Amino acid sequence: MECVRSGVLDLSCSAHLSGRKGGSTTSCGKSSSTNLVFSTKYQHNLQLAARGSSCLVHRSSVPKQQHNFSVRSSSADVCTTFNENVRGVFSHAAEEKVGVLLLNLGGPETLDDVQPFLFNLFADPDIIRLPRLFRFLQTPLAKLISTFRAPKSKEGYASIGGGSPLRKITDEQANALKLALKKKNLHADIYVGMRYWHPFTEEAIDQIKKDKITKLVVLPLYPQYSISTSGSSIRVLQNIVREDSYFVGMPISIIESWYQRDGYVKSMSDLIEKELSVFSNPEEVVIFFSAHGVPLTYVKDAGDPYRDQMEDCIALIMEELRSRGILNSHTLAYQSRVGPVQWLKPYTDEVLVELGQKGVKSLLAVPVSFVSEHIETLEEIDMEYKELALESGIENWGRVPALGCTSSFISDLADAVVEALPSASVMVTRKANDDNSDMDLMHYLSKMFFGSILAFVLLLSPKLISAFRNTLL
Repeated sequence: MECVRSGVLDLSCSAHLSGRKGGSTTSCGKSSSTNLVFSTKYQHNLQLAARGSSCLVHRSSVPKQQHNFSVRSSSADVCTTFNENVRGVFSHAAEEKVGVLLLNLGGPETLDDVQPFLFNLFADPDIIRLPRLFRFLQTPLAKLISTFRAPKSKEGYASIGGGSPLRKITDEQANALKLALKKKNLHADIYVGMRYWHPFTEEAIDQIKKDKITKLVVLPLYPQYSISTSGSSIRVLQNIVREDSYFVGMPISIIESWYQRDGYVKSMSDLIEKELSVFSNPEEVVIFFSAHGVPLTYVKDAGDPYRDQMEDCIALIMEELRSRGILNSHTLAYQSRVGPVQWLKPYTDEVLVELGQKGVKSLLAVPVSFVSEHIETLEEIDMEYKELALESGIENWGRVPALGCTSSFISDLADAVVEALPSASVMVTRKANDDNSDMDLMHYLSKMFFGSILAFVLLLSPKLISAFRNTLL
């Protein structure tokens, strides 16, 4: 994630997630997309319980998972039923206005932004997953953790220039996507919605309404789906739109994951092939895929498809490389773990040491879960892991850059958007019952009151403070 190994904490687990060289990057339509029905309620196990009159029907050869988000499917045929009263809400529009909403993590742009950014991160229930009984602690716990982690995180951001470049790069990707769509005869307005820092998703939604968008494609900038990344951003989007009458009747399509698209696979392969050529003996280089980790319980208990999608992604990239005659050995490991819980293995730092002990001399690091440079590529991989690798006996180090605005990559994202538009479906919103609203004033005040008391007790306890420091730092 966009802080120095701030990662994803699961505090509930202790009590219980092909082509040829130079070929076209035109998509074959492999992105996993769905028509989002916002009358469904997002659950942490990714099962969407139907509400109102809406339904999602996936037709795919892939066995149905515990969640409604396909793991390794081709484009799903989606059928949505909806209330006849809202069928024609946008049909009278003189001109269809298409919008594309890019979802991303966000990051602090200055050192002063680091602590509030971390607070937003840890206040997300998809990041720190507390047992239901203790969810009133979410806010005070986020305050506590962000306060402790801020100094170390500031050091990391200072080492890469004093802030995250993620917003600048995402804006550049948005501009490039707009031009790519225009070349494909689709005029669309592009919006950026960040999860934990400006511009927040709420800000993007406000602008979408001001621009009178009539059809929307939502594109998370995460190739693989995870509860803690795309899932969290989609949940926020659901909550916003479900309460806003503007979106009643608007066709919306979400591209949930797109790691399996030919354009993405070939773009990644192009970058790997280019960086391999820099080595004096390219055939001896181990291709080292490093992906952001998630707690193991997300996969095992919550049905997160992230690990399966990541392994599938690596297999597709290596298949493409082999088709080009590149037969290097490779490995996959997971970085950025934090806290006492078990994360997806193997761990990046441990594998680097093992490779050095086995006599590997040349290694090419590939940040496979990131499409933009940020703290975990520029500081964690380029500085910390490079230093560890060299200390472990690896002599030749290389790193594949993030895709950024690579033309073939942006063109394929544009293809994905064009392909998603026909399947955009009308949604039905229903205002939440005030009796069940989490924003009920007394409920909110009681959570803040008791949570603040516990946080105050923790702050006064030297032993607990020490335990938190040992765990989080």
